[in-house]
Amino acid sequence: MSTKGIEVEASGRTITVSNPDKVYFTKRGETKLDLVRYYESIAEPLLRAIGGRPLMLERHPDGASGKSWFQKRVPANAPDWLHTVQVATPNGTTGEALVAHDLAHVLWAVNLGCLGFHVWPHHVPDLEIADELRVDLDPSPGIGFADLRAAALRVRELCAELGMRTWVKTSGSRGLHLYIDLEPRWDAYQVRAAAVALARELERRHPESITAAWWKEERGSRVFVDYNQNAPHKTVFGAWCVRPKVGAQVSTPITWEALDTVVPEDLTIATVPTLLAEHGDPWADRAPQSIATLLEWSERDLADGLMDAPWPPNYPKMPNEPPRVQPSKARKEA
Repeated sequence: MSTKGIEVEASGRTITVSNPDKVYFTKRGETKLDLVRYYESIAEPLLRAIGGRPLMLERHPDGASGKSWFQKRVPANAPDWLHTVQVATPNGTTGEALVAHDLAHVLWAVNLGCLGFHVWPHHVPDLEIADELRVDLDPSPGIGFADLRAAALRVRELCAELGMRTWVKTSGSRGLHLYIDLEPRWDAYQVRAAAVALARELERRHPESITAAWWKEERGSRVFVDYNQNAPHKTVFGAWCVRPKVGAQVSTPITWEALDTVVPEDLTIATVPTLLAEHGDPWADRAPQSIATLLEWSERDLADGLMDAPWPPNYPKMPNEPPRVQPSKARKEA
């Protein structure tokens, strides 16, 4: 393996790629340089999807099969041209996060061994406004991709009733992600409230196949709509970004028509650039929309006596949140 670095040009800057021949993905043997070339080939739709947003880095310096860690803060020795922004964790800790300012920023992170970009739902500089609602469809045990596909279509149908368009992508792993672009009017607390209302309405209409239950013991063999992916400070794996998997699977935007036949495992750095060149960007026409009706549903549910849905365990206790304890454990202690 060559350890000699090479230089690549991106966004008017020169990025040195060290150890370009290091194998990152063992299934077909793609290298760090192959990953760089992949991001160069999809730069336009990538930056259309994640450009101007803060990123959390998932670093795998020895490739997808090696050790890894999540890094919210850029290293102290980062170059002075790097665009960063201060972000916070649920407990209030702050740090300077990388901003997806241009392709050079992405390739700089790739050179550090970044095999995953997790994206905030905000554009710099206004981190108080969340301009995406992300519908994360999470497979429970016994749930296959056909079940996820059916749930995704039901989300699309319900949103269409409200006059909202949804865009879909594979997660790069086992799930599906649906996106609703938002007018710049609401903070993350309001967007999460809208996501809770959406999940609860989906469960009411399709109780046999979709659930909004936070506790795994209550989900059964149903698709979970993970509304907490919209909680403040939450990130979601980025569109067009490569997962740290040996097959180099990509979290790929697709058309609704393609959902019928797509095989997520086949969407990799070896196949996605060709698909993009042949069919274009399925997300090119995304446009901002209103969640006013979902927020009305949220107020309706609260007025009918429903409490807020449970929050993740690393968040402070929230107003009107139910006891943060497993239902089965609560019954035993009662």
